Amino acid sequence: MIRAYAASAPKAPLKPFEFDPGPLGAEQVEIKVRSCGICHSDLSMLNNDWGMSAYPFVPGHEVIGTVAAVGPAAKRVKVGDTVGLGWFSGSCMACRTCLGGDQNLCATAEQTIVGRHGGFADKVRAHWAWTTPIPQGVDFDKAGPLLCGGITVFNPIVQFDVRPTHRVGVIGIGGLGHMALAFLNKWGCEVTAFTSSASKREEAMSLGAHRVVNSTDSAELGKIAGSLDFILNTANVDLDWGAMMNALAPKGRLHIVGVPPSPIPAAAFPMIAGQKTLSGSPLGSPATTATMLDFCARHRINPVTETFPMSKVNEALERLHSGKARYRVVLQADFA
Repeated sequence: MIRAYAASAPKAPLKPFEFDPGPLGAEQVEIKVRSCGICHSDLSMLNNDWGMSAYPFVPGHEVIGTVAAVGPAAKRVKVGDTVGLGWFSGSCMACRTCLGGDQNLCATAEQTIVGRHGGFADKVRAHWAWTTPIPQGVDFDKAGPLLCGGITVFNPIVQFDVRPTHRVGVIGIGGLGHMALAFLNKWGCEVTAFTSSASKREEAMSLGAHRVVNSTDSAELGKIAGSLDFILNTANVDLDWGAMMNALAPKGRLHIVGVPPSPIPAAAFPMIAGQKTLSGSPLGSPATTATMLDFCARHRINPVTETFPMSKVNEALERLHSGKARYRVVLQADFA
């Protein structure tokens, strides 16, 4: 039996819950959970905001733990290894997309908390390809958010060939944005942080920004027109997207990983004249996730986290919901 915390209905509190996962699949890995981060996607799924939640619902897709068992056809990991598990827990491994190394784009990819139980539990299972070994140098007690928020902002750096010579911008200094600042700083870029909060200016600089611009100040935005090669939006708010596109240099890219509530208007002529791009991406492949973790180990990059015991999961969820978390919340498994 697996012990977990589950909600019985949308917006219901999480309560102790047990379930029988059945036999371990041939290519599956069972992870003894050490910790699990909380992501806004957990809140969205808990509340059924996306209309695809099933109850009882066990959240949790930022898992760090120890391999407790492996199926007979599992590869790469062995019992005792420390591994991480993120949003995806499986993919078909046979379609053209998977064979091309883009398993995160597989049309039938299994998602850790969609139609199955997640990591707010003492154990969780996944396909071996999605259980990524955690290298030494990464803080195991802080690493969970790297498996979701971290790879979300790291993936486009790799996908779109962001270079150390590039001038880049990060919109939003929160759960995603604070990791993006650290990545891009250590990548060698000149980093501009966009924030609507003057109180975050010094904090953004300490996290890796070289300059801070008020995202709602048209005068400040005008001063940087045509200067940035790449802008990564991590915020879930509507902005002056025309001004952001105007901040891009020729051949620049505005890339979306945060989800604004309204469609993003994009005037065609400025994009054509400057050969500019508007794009988006989900999380990364297993290979890119492993590269990110190696990069974090080399540069001692860890998310900024707050810690709660898993038994206080409802308090932790409220902390995240209130917007007071700085910047990610991690649950430490404390099952007796």
